[in-house]
Formats: sequence, C-alpha cells, structure tokens
Amino acid sequence: MKKIKFYYLAIFIAFSCSPPKVLLDNPGLSSLKKEINSLIIKSDLDINMSLKITSLESKKTLYALNSHKKLMPASNNKLYTSAAALVQLGADYTFETSIYQNGTNIYLVGGGDPDFSLASLDSLANIISSKIKTVDTLFVDESLMDTLHYGEGWMWDEGPWWYAAPVSALSLNDNCVDFYYRPGKTGKPVQISTNPSTSYIKIDNQSFTVNDTIDFEKFKIERDWAGRTNSFKISGKIMKFNSADTLIRNIVHPPLFAGTVLKEMLTKNGTSVENVLIGQVSNNSKFLTSHFSDSLFYSAKNLMNESDNLTAELFIKTLGISNDAPGNWKSGLNIVKSFLADSAKIDTTTIRIVDGSGVSRYNLTSADHFIDLLTYMYQSPYNNDFLKILPHGGSKGTLNNRIKTNGERIRAKTGHLSGVSCLSGYAFSPTYGPVAFSMLMNGYIGSSKNYRKLQDDIIEILVHD
Repeated sequence: MKKIKFYYLAIFIAFSCSPPKVLLDNPGLSSLKKEINSLIIKSDLDINMSLKITSLESKKTLYALNSHKKLMPASNNKLYTSAAALVQLGADYTFETSIYQNGTNIYLVGGGDPDFSLASLDSLANIISSKIKTVDTLFVDESLMDTLHYGEGWMWDEGPWWYAAPVSALSLNDNCVDFYYRPGKTGKPVQISTNPSTSYIKIDNQSFTVNDTIDFEKFKIERDWAGRTNSFKISGKIMKFNSADTLIRNIVHPPLFAGTVLKEMLTKNGTSVENVLIGQVSNNSKFLTSHFSDSLFYSAKNLMNESDNLTAELFIKTLGISNDAPGNWKSGLNIVKSFLADSAKIDTTTIRIVDGSGVSRYNLTSADHFIDLLTYMYQSPYNNDFLKILPHGGSKGTLNNRIKTNGERIRAKTGHLSGVSCLSGYAFSPTYGPVAFSMLMNGYIGSSKNYRKLQDDIIEILVHD
C-alpha cells in the first residue's frame, strides 16, 4: 500500500512541477525556446502573456508564446501612432500657432503643436506688444480640432498628473504648471513658486516646514480634478534641510489657460487686454505673426523617449483633420487603421485601438500585430527615422534604468498601466541578427518590477555576446 501511495505521489509531483503544456508546444528555435521557457517557468509569474520574436532577415519565428492573444498594450500603442504619423504626415511636418487681428480684437489660433512652450508664447507676446497697445478681447481658437479634451476609456479619476493632461489644438507647456517648492522657516509654510506664474490657478498652501519626523505627513500638491477646477491644495510637510524640487500638475481647459497666460505676458509688455474668451478667427482677420514648431521627427522622438501621451493624441487628431471636420480621434484612428491594414498588412478587425497613447484600457492588440508593424517599418523607406525615435537600453527616459549592458543593441518602447507591462521593438543580436520582438504582460497586482525583469532577461538572451 505504501509503495502504491508513493507511486501516485511521485506522478503528482512530476506533473505539478512540469511546465504548462503551452510552453512545451510553443513554436520557435529549440535553443531559444529552452532558454526563454526556462526563464518564464523560474519566474513563477502567473499572468497573461503574448510574446513573439521574429528574424527580420529570414522572417522566421524565433520564439512565440500566445502571440495571437489580444492584451492591453498600454504605451506600446504609441508604436502604431508614431509609425502612422511618420508615414502619413512626414518627419518634416511642422505645427503652426498663429495670431490674427480684427479691429481691437486679436486671435490666438492653435495648430496642434505638442511642444508649444512658454518661451514660444512669450516671443509672440513681444511681437504683438510692439504693434498693439490696446486689446478689447483676446479670443483663443482651438477649432482646428474638436473640443473633446479626454480620450475614450480614460479613467475618470486619473487626476492632476502630467501623463493625464487634457488634449487641445491649443496646448501650452504640456497643459501643465510646474510647481517649484523648497523649505521655508521651521513651522512656516513650504515656499512655493510656479511656472508660469499665473492667475489662471488658485493655490491653498496648507503645508509646513519641519525639523523632525513626528506626525510626518507626505507633501502633496493636488488639483480639484473631481470639481474640474484649477484650484490646487498643497498639504503635508517637508524637512527643513530638504533640497528644492519640482512637481508638475495638469490644468483644466487648455485654450483658456494659454489665453490667460498670453494676456499676462502682453500686460507685462505694456499692452492692455480687457477680456479672454473662446472664439474662432473670422475670415476678414489680418495675420500678424506665428510660431512654427520643430519637426514632427523631434516631437516623435520626445514622444517615444518620454512616453508623452499629449503628443500621441495630438498626432492622432492631426491625422484626422479634413476640410469637412476638425481633427478628432475617430477620423485620426481610421487613418492609423488604414495605414496598418494597407502597409503593414494587419487585419485591423482583430484589434481595438481607441486612442493614440495607450492610456485607455479599451485598447486590445497582440504580439503578432506589433511584429507585423515592426517588420514593415524596418523594411520601409521610413526605417532610419523610426529607429532613431525609439529609445535604446540605458538611455534617458523610459529605458533609463533598463538593459544597460549592450543597451545600444536595443530600440524599444515600454508600456505600463496598473497591471500591465509591455516592451516591443528591435534587438540587434550577435547570434540571431536583427530581430523584432514584442512582449505583452497583463493581469498582475502590485509592482511591475518582476515582469520588467523577465522582459529584460529575455532581451539579454538576444543581445549578449
């Protein structure tokens, strides 16, 4: 009886410790399968995965695991957006922000520039102030694009963070305010200054400078996002000997923000402005001046390295501009899908794309889809620009602390949401030559650290000497 019990116990242990059947049957090179499957089994991570690695020379699949499985891509969605923008708009495309005059009124007209800065607006203010000393109404015009400032499926409680800034054809300073803070005197409020310094926001500073950690409360800068106002509450404590630092918070209603800041700049330069209102430039208005952005290539590189959601959505809406309608998500995404279908030969009926940045949890795609895109872009005339906008391992930005060894052999885009960690791009392997890879991981709770480590360990297999 004891021998029989031991026999069944041994069978149970053998099967319970065996890798899942899908890991035994997955396609690819036997040597690569052995190494990657071993990493996955040892990681003991119980999540949904869609993985694929393909040779860009032979077009053969080097490794795949559930590569057809559709998961949330998070910011890997930006691969679709940037590729479509480079192909459809061109790397040299520029965005124009203009100012017009009609009688005693002026119009600030947004051109969808994702990098329109305070310095650029100040330059326009200097030009206007040299020509005009009295303005009745400063109209702000965002009509190049629709007035939906938030994407489909964006979480209602995303809050005041930089990555959740609203989207508008007239965007300034990433539609954010920079809060500079430093310790005050002990027992007194933390010293706060902002850039821009503007009446558009209201600040309630309830913070304190302390010299001990008794009853210590974390320092916070919070906007009343639930009430959709630009009132900021500053609370908590910082130590007296802390260094100065910066926090970035978004604002509500970008065009009024830009208009208010321009009014304040004009006033400083000696031009009075009575009102700031939303309005569309009239046909008989006179052109005064404009600012042209750097190239789309520059914006795309910033988009991919910083994972800039605002830039991604402005690319989508720019793609959607037509003579019949302002730029909008639906039209722009249709252009992206047409590009994916016609050029990358992706069956777009099998994916779901609802925004350009990947913020929405409604997006669904697979490793197969990303490999198709990456393969097309590598073989296309846009190869050089597309590779250059992608971060490399150990670079500044989203891959700053990842894949530092042989990092120059990697060009890839990260993707993160709560419970989502993805990495897709190119590896230039001494063993396998240039390869495209995509790793989508969904469904965990807590930190993404172990999932990022698994991704990095798989990449190390490809790029080590």
